[in-house]
Amino acid sequence: MTWINDAALERLRQAADSPDLEGTRYQLLGKLGQGGMGGVYRVEDRQLERQVAMKVIAAPDPDLELSRRLLREARTIARLEHPGIVPVHDAGTLPDGRPYYTMKLVEGRSLDQHVADLPIISDRLRVFLRICDAVAFAHARGVLHRDLKPGNVMVGPFGEVLVMDWGLSKVLLPPSKIENRDTQPSQPEQPPLFAQTGHGTVLGTPGYMAPEQSAGGSVDSRSDIYSLGAILQFLLAHSTPVATQRALAAILKQAMAEDPNQRYPTVGELGADIEHFLDGLPVTAYPEGPLRRSWRWILRNRAWLLLLLVYVVVRTVLIFFRPH
Repeated sequence: MTWINDAALERLRQAADSPDLEGTRYQLLGKLGQGGMGGVYRVEDRQLERQVAMKVIAAPDPDLELSRRLLREARTIARLEHPGIVPVHDAGTLPDGRPYYTMKLVEGRSLDQHVADLPIISDRLRVFLRICDAVAFAHARGVLHRDLKPGNVMVGPFGEVLVMDWGLSKVLLPPSKIENRDTQPSQPEQPPLFAQTGHGTVLGTPGYMAPEQSAGGSVDSRSDIYSLGAILQFLLAHSTPVATQRALAAILKQAMAEDPNQRYPTVGELGADIEHFLDGLPVTAYPEGPLRRSWRWILRNRAWLLLLLVYVVVRTVLIFFRPH
């Protein structure tokens, strides 16, 4: 009997899972990663002469559940045309019967890897705002992500911030309502969008799921807001401290409140508080008293106040020491 070592078995498994691209416009270049649904591969689009990423379900798929999920993911991403969401290029079925879709090849690192290059809180918060912008856009299009975490955010070499992996997303508005909404004057994001999961079904990542999501109950846009709060908590950890940490702590507390009714109603309002914090303005999550507001005003106008103080000192010196 001939024994096959673990390395050889792994190579055989990868060969079996690799997509069959015979007769297609694509050429396999290598594997980029593996997820619960399937693998992501680097392929060459020979027709357009460019490299793209191809997502293919893992084989086999006897009940076609993974196939249906992959198709839903491709259709979901296709309706979300936003700079912070990776675009879908193509979808179809491979010669081996497995469905696939191709998307922009994102060169970069996940946020949990990139964060070490962002020691300053303000830089991390600006990345966070980019994430909020993409998620707010998805919510406005009736889509919940349901698996927001640092590992599902990519940061490109030119500062691109992309929210990835929409495999657990939930579409709550049909395309017809999206089209009708697009023909109307722009309106602010409206809370909340509700989705019901199967009884006892838990979808998401521990540590980033909202309590109601961990319990397998109904989720809505505020569940994504909780996950964004968990990402914010991750970004604030081990970063350079700032003097106004209390305001950030208040934002984090509201975003991650146990009760969904106590969280920010929309992603836009969470993002607005972060923007106000960066601009040195009061945030809604942290009410300030008169003394605190006065001190903030002094800090914001310290340059003009310093000039005024210099002017007063100079005038006083001239008055007292001018020749009589």
